[in-house]
Amino acid sequence: MSQITETQPPSSLQGATLPKWTPWAIAAGSVALGLGISAAAGLDSSIQWGLMAAIFFVGGSYGIAARVEGRRQAKDRVVTSLVWVAFLLAVVPLVSLIWETVKRGVKVFDGYFLTHSMGLIADDEPGGGIYHAILGTLEQVGIATVISVPVGILTAVYLVEYGRGNLAKAVTFFVDVMTGIPSIVAGLFVLSFWILILDMGPSGFAGSMALTILMLPVIVRSTEEMLKLVPNELREASLALGVPKWRTIMKVVLPTSIGGITTGVMLAVARITGETAPVLLLVWGSAFINTDPFDGPQASLPMYIYQQYANSGGAGVAYDRAWAAALTLIGFVMILNLAARGIARWKAPSTGR
Repeated sequence: MSQITETQPPSSLQGATLPKWTPWAIAAGSVALGLGISAAAGLDSSIQWGLMAAIFFVGGSYGIAARVEGRRQAKDRVVTSLVWVAFLLAVVPLVSLIWETVKRGVKVFDGYFLTHSMGLIADDEPGGGIYHAILGTLEQVGIATVISVPVGILTAVYLVEYGRGNLAKAVTFFVDVMTGIPSIVAGLFVLSFWILILDMGPSGFAGSMALTILMLPVIVRSTEEMLKLVPNELREASLALGVPKWRTIMKVVLPTSIGGITTGVMLAVARITGETAPVLLLVWGSAFINTDPFDGPQASLPMYIYQQYANSGGAGVAYDRAWAAALTLIGFVMILNLAARGIARWKAPSTGR
């Protein structure tokens, strides 16, 4: 007697794949559902409906994918959804900050604002500009960069290429400690030594020394990591040809990692550009143009923003000038980063034939 086995027909959903537009449709539905619930519940905060939309998006992606593609593919889509949600959580505050700064800063942001100082203009009077603050920031940050970049790069070269034993461990330890030093502590250190003990008085150079303390560990750590990424084969090939070690470092190691080093330097510059505490303690600020960073108080963009906002009461021309100065500071940092990318691409070794 022959045995007849019945086979079940294959599921029509087996091997099915969701269309490419499915995540966008789920996202749109999640946003609509979050807005609907928020409106029905009378919620005024956009954060609340945004979090609800994110939860609906992740849950909807899993439910639909599990029904059509199977649970294994659904887990993959959930992870992808979480990545997109995390990306939006990071980007939305940044975009909101830039938009708010541009919207408020363009009210008085013009050529006159960039080429004039406050001079004899009171904080509650229209007019005035940030030329003196731009000049002070460029000089203070420039001096700090000139001091810290060679010291930081040479320290990183020592730690990677020569550092052995207790001295290298001590240098690494103090670099790690300096990375977490608050800016106010660096300002107090320079204040106690330069102004109180040596009686040198406030100046842009005093502020630059505090900024150097904040900048050094960032440069050392970033340069050290970039030098470690250079393959040892390149060093060994150069040394095998009889090239001295110092020349191998100058001609092989540093040019290979110049892109990462430049990026690290620009990150350090961006960090110190917006520091206010050292400037408040050591530079003091000034409404007049002072081109000598070694003599007398000097203005800077962070200090200018603080003073204008503190004296504005949340409205008026001083309030608008504070936002315009903040827009200038963001633009300054953006230009530095673009310049760093250009230098890194220009100096990077060519891989083409």
